[in-house]
Amino acid sequence: MTEQQPYRVVSRHPGFELRRYPAHLVAEMQIQASFTRAPIEAFRPLAAYIGGANRARHPIGSAAPAMAAASGSEKIAMTVPVVQIEGEWPGAYLIQFVMPATFTTATLPEPVDARVRIRAVPGRLAAAMRFSGRWTEQAFSQRATMLGRSVTAAGLQPTGAIRYARFDPPWKPWFLRRNEVVLPVVE
Repeated sequence: MTEQQPYRVVSRHPGFELRRYPAHLVAEMQIQASFTRAPIEAFRPLAAYIGGANRARHPIGSAAPAMAAASGSEKIAMTVPVVQIEGEWPGAYLIQFVMPATFTTATLPEPVDARVRIRAVPGRLAAAMRFSGRWTEQAFSQRATMLGRSVTAAGLQPTGAIRYARFDPPWKPWFLRRNEVVLPVVE
């Protein structure tokens, strides 16, 4: 089983849900590539991080698993979604793996790969639109435009970058894939 990032539905509106996301941790990587290539290029280093390419942080006296103690690394359970956010310049994207809720900044292992960064994301209120289908820039862009219009029509104010969320592995048939566009809104 893959853990899903928790949230609470605050209200439902035409075209979206208004959700409250708690503060959480992400492992992220900045990639300079096309919309389609960015998650592909970031996947291997991020997957390696959760697969054990990290330095475990166990407080003195903690009951660390023997495997982690012997290797100095720790496997981290996969959590969905995998998030893509437009970067600070054209053609740059931030790809994020949401970390399991059981970790804190003090207990989450340190990445071995310097390109992988751990960051705390504060809790937020956000509008989310779910859809199924292919992971194309056009599919996400169309939904992002629709979500932005729906949010404004509902009297809410966007505050931040749109997040493109993928919940399924690439081998899942495209018509069964769960995707979302998520837009932070002013409280």
